[in-house]
Amino acid sequence: MGANSSSISELPENEYLQKLSGSEPISENDPFWNQLLSFSFTAPTNSADLKLLEEATISVCKSLVEKNPRTGNLGSLIKVFLSRTKELKISAECQNHLFIWQAHNALFIICCLLKVFISRMSEEELQLHLTYEEKAGPGSYGAECEDLIEELLCCLIQLIVEIPLLDITYSISLEAVTTLIVFLSCQLFHKEILRESIIHRYLMHGRCLPYTSRLVKTLLYNFIRQERSPPPGTHVFQQQTDGGGLLYGIASGVATGLWTVFTLGGVGSKASPQLEQCSPLASQSLLLLLVLANLTDAPDTPNPYRQAIMSFKNTQDNTAFSSSNPHTFQINFNSLYTALCEQQKSDQATLLLYMLLHQNSNVRTYVLARTDIENLVLPILEILYHVEERNSHHVYMALIILLILTEDDGFNRSIHEVILKNITWYAERVLTEISLGSLLILVVIRTIQYNMTRTRDKYLHTNCLAALANMSAQFRSLHQYAAQRIISLFSLLSKKHNKVLEQATQSLRGSLGSNDSPLPDYAQDLNVIEEVIRMMLEIINSCLTNSLHHNPNLVYALLYKRDLFEQFRTHPSFQDIMQNIDLVISFFSSRLEQAGAELSVERVLEIIKQGAVALPKDRLRKFPELKFKYVEEEQPEEFFIPYVWSLVYNSAVALYWNPRDIQLFTMDSG
Repeated sequence: MGANSSSISELPENEYLQKLSGSEPISENDPFWNQLLSFSFTAPTNSADLKLLEEATISVCKSLVEKNPRTGNLGSLIKVFLSRTKELKISAECQNHLFIWQAHNALFIICCLLKVFISRMSEEELQLHLTYEEKAGPGSYGAECEDLIEELLCCLIQLIVEIPLLDITYSISLEAVTTLIVFLSCQLFHKEILRESIIHRYLMHGRCLPYTSRLVKTLLYNFIRQERSPPPGTHVFQQQTDGGGLLYGIASGVATGLWTVFTLGGVGSKASPQLEQCSPLASQSLLLLLVLANLTDAPDTPNPYRQAIMSFKNTQDNTAFSSSNPHTFQINFNSLYTALCEQQKSDQATLLLYMLLHQNSNVRTYVLARTDIENLVLPILEILYHVEERNSHHVYMALIILLILTEDDGFNRSIHEVILKNITWYAERVLTEISLGSLLILVVIRTIQYNMTRTRDKYLHTNCLAALANMSAQFRSLHQYAAQRIISLFSLLSKKHNKVLEQATQSLRGSLGSNDSPLPDYAQDLNVIEEVIRMMLEIINSCLTNSLHHNPNLVYALLYKRDLFEQFRTHPSFQDIMQNIDLVISFFSSRLEQAGAELSVERVLEIIKQGAVALPKDRLRKFPELKFKYVEEEQPEEFFIPYVWSLVYNSAVALYWNPRDIQLFTMDSG
């Protein structure tokens, strides 16, 4: 760090920042602003530099908080930025580096200051800081403040949706997205979910509202395009550029005064490896989109950003827009699908996929109709396979995505027709050739087994079993290993059932002579295990009654472990469902006995295939079809808002908050 540390630590003593946070009001037309805004830097990207910047900014902010009500300098800075953004579009078209550079620098300072202000005061107090005008009379506070905050929010949205994305505008586009996230970050400093907010109100009403669909569309396209950050220095005014007049003279004269010490690695230095591999604008845009989509509804209006996400359509869709939703727009679904397939390693991309599948029927229909569904399903399975390395929320989202997909019979059929070669990340066994359906079963069963031995989360295994149940009637040509794992899971459950029964019996005997200590709740444990066993029997039964002739490997595995099922034949909880399984075991056992001893695996499978045709289907008892549908819990915001903000806290580019200030979630969940 060395020089970088000392450079940043000198910022509070810098003469320009001292004047900004000093006792004297600075007019919007003062040449001071040209001097303040003429600095060159590469934005900080690592947490250590960001923390140092935060600490340096806080000391400036303390002075500004104290003196700004009298000077109004923060408001003046915002007005300087607002006045300069009016020419941004033309500047981009004319390649006016200097103008864009100074507008970006103004926004960077505003963002740094706002972040500290928002973390240390209420929205109402922030309003008061943006109301001062030297000649303003009493009673002008509310309107003056509201106009300035709303104008800045509206300006940021316009900047994002209207300024073309070029190398010279990349940084200011990223800064605009970041500043909107900072404006909404007041949620981080409240334990309760914010249902009333000044910033939310501005974003959902008034001047910002007409931009809703364009903002959502632009953020989605930023995510889709994954534009890399231009080489460091591209956005900075180049002194060899011709022209520039007086402003150029001022800029070149002061650039060495303050801000060239603040380079954090220097213009032209190498970007961090993390940023080389991804797009900061795509990442930040996705985070802002998730934050906006999860704002709570206003008392008088639903969240328009969520409405836009729920209703947008494919560019190929020529049907008329619904008049009931003014925020509908069109986007290229093929490009969106490709981006979703490629980006599933991140929590936020998985959360976006969940939201789109759950809330947007157009996207769900499109995804289910894709003939390359494996490109989407395989990354989701990989998340579940590496469950030990993922946070629980990411695993839940991946699992719920599978559950939503398995609600569709077409999906459940098609996954058994997709043949995969050499799944290298599946380490338990070499899988040179397997259907997507069989692989899905293997990964879900592995997740259940992991959950049983480690986390013991009822919610997790309930959803795993629901996905298997939805698929069970459509099981086709199950891989022998998938069939074995289904029966192995049942074997594991059977052993667990017997163990808990034994513990309950011993505990009861031991407690007969003593009333000192309460008994462990073995009845509850037993009830949970029996529910899971019942579900597994129903899944096996569903496959046998609907597609027995398509699954000789499952019948083979069932016969090989037939003794497992003996104890459940007379159990009152399982008697009904065991009838069909018992019938299938008896029928095929009889045919194998008739064929003689010492049969090869191939011969046994041949007998099973022949028997499957001969088995009278009317002898199998019909049960209701297994169908489970995902339904969000009541008040989903209690889960999703802390989750989204934990992603912002951990993943946002060039944003740092002091962990001691965070109230919304504990650092464990963040």
